[in-house]
Amino acid sequence: MDASLLSNGLESPQFNHKDVSPIELGSGNYGCQHYRRRCKVRAPCCDEVFDCRHCHNEAKNSLETKPLDRHDIPRYEVKKVICSLCDTEQDVQQYCINCGVCMGNYYCSTCKFFDDDISKKQYHCAECGICRTGGEENFFHCKKCGCCYSNFMKDGHRCVERAMHHNCSVCFEYLFDTMKDITVLPCGHTIHFQCVKEMELHYRYSCPVCSKSICDMSSLWNRLDQVVWILCNDCGANSQVQFHIVAHKCLSCKSYNTRQIQGGPAASCSSRVAEMVR
Repeated sequence: MDASLLSNGLESPQFNHKDVSPIELGSGNYGCQHYRRRCKVRAPCCDEVFDCRHCHNEAKNSLETKPLDRHDIPRYEVKKVICSLCDTEQDVQQYCINCGVCMGNYYCSTCKFFDDDISKKQYHCAECGICRTGGEENFFHCKKCGCCYSNFMKDGHRCVERAMHHNCSVCFEYLFDTMKDITVLPCGHTIHFQCVKEMELHYRYSCPVCSKSICDMSSLWNRLDQVVWILCNDCGANSQVQFHIVAHKCLSCKSYNTRQIQGGPAASCSSRVAEMVR
């Protein structure tokens, strides 16, 4: 079994080298949890070999690494790659100089990026300076926000200067080149979609940056304006009062020891959050 397969914990691919073209040879059988690819990279910063830049960054920024030694790989400075099929180290290029295998069906010479899974519809955005997924025809680059957005946001999104060039305000992961889904809030600030869902679980419906509502809350505000019927636990009187989120005051004995028996607001905007742009 190939040593690279043993190191990745992958099963040995069943193919006959003579019957498969170099473009398809080993496609989908090599790589890591981040990408399917047929090469590894030598990090110019520490001269170590990793499956991809994310593998490098996770290893070099782990808690086991001394704080002063933690760093990210300078992706544009990668000079050497190692073919996963024949272990030949060489200058960065799409095809191995030794066995001729295609080291990545998608290849970007600028980002030094390889990926066999072209169903992601990768493309390089010159203005972002990195490769994106989803198909170039489906996105536009906003110069003020400094990132690519889906075409259906082109005429309606609110621009925020360098909107993606900061950390997620919930988990603090850098957003510009994250592999996770991102949501653009109505206020224009950006955040991981999963982080928004986590906020919802804790009944937080405002932007962590500017405190504006993250979805249309008008239906909830209307419900809050309604009146409710309460029963006083002290004097037993029924009263119709304006809804209050903390407590309701009995109109008979003035006690706040009451319970709501009819009416009241909805508690969530789940459906609205689910509709937000990723």
